[in-house]
Amino acid sequence: MILRFFRPGIVAALLGARVLFAVVLSPVALAQEAHQPAPTALSAEESAFLAENDAAMTKMMNDMAAKPSGDIDRDFVAMMAPHHQGAIDMAVIELRYGKNEQLRRIAQEIIVEQRQEIDAMKLAIGDPVTASAPAPTQPGPAPAAAHDHMNMSHGMKN
Repeated sequence: MILRFFRPGIVAALLGARVLFAVVLSPVALAQEAHQPAPTALSAEESAFLAENDAAMTKMMNDMAAKPSGDIDRDFVAMMAPHHQGAIDMAVIELRYGKNEQLRRIAQEIIVEQRQEIDAMKLAIGDPVTASAPAPTQPGPAPAAAHDHMNMSHGMKN
């Protein structure tokens, strides 16, 4: 047995340290579990926000799954444009539901900057840039054209 190589005092100290560690750690772990926020019922607004955000994330992930075209630059844009559009869509949702003015300003900046980056990528590969429209902030279905004009992977999935 490995314990016979240690002096009795060291074995007792190691055992004591393990017991002390277990005793100290248990209440901390239990306290953290006890202070977890209780799940609350979501408001209609929170439910709508989460549903729209989930739809935006799902669309982004699906649109980023572009079939390789053989042109690395086009493939890059085909994957990045939907990623940027997803950020725009989530920022629009923040504007629709968010209350924090600082976050709303950041969301507005995200919309402008991500649109500019999508346009720059499109120009870099020789694709035309579509005229931008104001971001909708009212709940409801977005027009199909608002999402398709920046969806680079649309024609590359086949």
